[in-house]
Amino acid sequence: MTRWLRRGAAGLLLAASALLLLDRLFPPDLSRLAMTGREIVDRSGRTVAVLPAPGGVWRFRIAADDVSPVLVDTLIATEDRRFWWHPGVDPVGLLRAVAQDVRAGHVVSGGSTLTMQAARLLHPRPRTVTAKLIEMARAMQLEAHFSKREILGIWLTLAPYGGNLEGVQAAALAWFGVSPHYLDAAQSALLVAIPRRPEALRPDRHPTPARALRDRILRADGGPVPNARIALPRHAAQALAALPATGRVTTTLDLPLQVALERLAAERATSLPDHAALALLVADVNGDIAALATGGPFAMDLTRASRSPGSALKPFIYAMAYQDGLIGPETRVDDLPRRFGAYAPENFDRAFAGPVTAGEALRRSLNLPAVALLDRVGPLRFATVLRQAGAVLRLPPGGDPSLPLALGGVGITLRDIVGLYAGLATDGDARRLRLLPTEPAPNPAMLQPRPGAMLQPRPAVMLQPRAAAMLQPRAAAMVAGILTQPFPDWGQPGVAWKTGTSWGGRDAWAIGFDQRHVVGAWVGRPDGTPLQDATGRALALPLLARVFDLLPGAPRPITPPVTPAGGITHDADALRLLFPPPGATLSGDGSVTLRAMGGQRPLTFLVDGAPLPTDPARRDTNWLPPAPGFYKLTVLDAAGGNAQAAVRIK
Repeated sequence: MTRWLRRGAAGLLLAASALLLLDRLFPPDLSRLAMTGREIVDRSGRTVAVLPAPGGVWRFRIAADDVSPVLVDTLIATEDRRFWWHPGVDPVGLLRAVAQDVRAGHVVSGGSTLTMQAARLLHPRPRTVTAKLIEMARAMQLEAHFSKREILGIWLTLAPYGGNLEGVQAAALAWFGVSPHYLDAAQSALLVAIPRRPEALRPDRHPTPARALRDRILRADGGPVPNARIALPRHAAQALAALPATGRVTTTLDLPLQVALERLAAERATSLPDHAALALLVADVNGDIAALATGGPFAMDLTRASRSPGSALKPFIYAMAYQDGLIGPETRVDDLPRRFGAYAPENFDRAFAGPVTAGEALRRSLNLPAVALLDRVGPLRFATVLRQAGAVLRLPPGGDPSLPLALGGVGITLRDIVGLYAGLATDGDARRLRLLPTEPAPNPAMLQPRPGAMLQPRPAVMLQPRAAAMLQPRAAAMVAGILTQPFPDWGQPGVAWKTGTSWGGRDAWAIGFDQRHVVGAWVGRPDGTPLQDATGRALALPLLARVFDLLPGAPRPITPPVTPAGGITHDADALRLLFPPPGATLSGDGSVTLRAMGGQRPLTFLVDGAPLPTDPARRDTNWLPPAPGFYKLTVLDAAGGNAQAAVRIK
């Protein structure tokens, strides 16, 4: 007896070893399961857009937990009642199927379990006895590798629904326009019925047999079946094209707002001049893009197009002048004819307002005061701060940052300018806009100054993982308060806004914000040709106002700080290193001007602790970097104050 037990144990061990070897040699082929399309969902999990799998098949990976429990219960009750306990093959079901086939004289039931069906879907074969035996073996192999709910996920992903539809995700969207999570009993019964004979039970071509089998499964009259496929969702298609190629991708978008914004863009595009287009963008103040849309005859994402901003950068000139202590909102400035070397700017209406307050000059977008302030702030410093804050500024080939920056002499995208305005809406730090909630903020490109020329923007290594602060919070809030005003002929108090019009009417801009959202609108021709009589106020501002009407809740205005006339209330005499800013990356082929403000003279400039020659009467000095690398810059004043910045020389 002992000998027989030993032989039996040895035989079992040999059989187990053989099965293990076969499993290793012939693992389950999951390639079809991996070849899925892309589903883009919004911040709440609602489907924004779908793209097909290779070959044009609408197939999306889905788990049992992602579908309605009614569908799972109906599927198991109809196809495999003992699914939860059998090992992949149901002996009871097989015996019943054989008896039915013998009694009828032809095949009535195949006795396939859901696991066997999943094996067949992973690797389709001709319907033969040999294929059935292989499916049985593969089914037991799947049961050894996967849980029951994972096996359900295979079936739910690959089940055929006629034509190029596979899986319940594509079927639910195409037949009912809903996510599988929200399927009701009648819809679930139809999706269980169709895979039995996908082409013969397509409801758009064969509604009568599809309805009959659906009702038999439902055991009730479920009403009419769909008579046509619904177009699969494709919102924000151009903007989403660069996202990951497969699987389910969660974005920061808000689907209802996205749909409303696309509808508005399509509606307003019909009234634009020939070959003109528009772009709209809504972002939360934290940088999450909530919606974006393009209107017009061009299938491209125009929120990424680099265009001249006109006067839309003026608020940042004023904010930097406020925090430098150069002016305050009530400081009197002159809007009078003036030349800056060979540059003689004019206002849009070619008139001059005379003496006005700085706040009024910004609100009225007067050109001369803005250019004069930029002259004092410094065009190179201004451009560098914006670039360090994340904005990609495109200068004319071989051009330096100069005074025309104040009036739009640079290229910038709608995304970048909305990110800059997010700094005015919050704490002074610009935001790099993002479409993916887990997307890391990229290192912003930096300006590379060299004697007599400015390099084109290129990526730079930053010393810190985030962009440096663009503005002091108080300066940002002061500018936001100045810009807060009702829209003309529209109402909506509590929104801060600024328009911009580029030279020749090529670009019309309007940017607005409150405590929750930043909205940008652009109108123009993508090829850069002018629009007659186009201005930001006439074309873009009404769009901006309409977008704010679409946003949930009333606008929440930003309360400006109380500031006495003459300047910002921080210590304007505090020692500050103006240029270069912390974290800057500079070219190493020429001298760098170190510039400070405030403090008690004489000032002492040091590089890595070594002093530089300095004129006691001046607040700047020149430094010639000896080699590429990282350097620590320090400025000391006579009272013991100090300011520092770490920079990189390339």
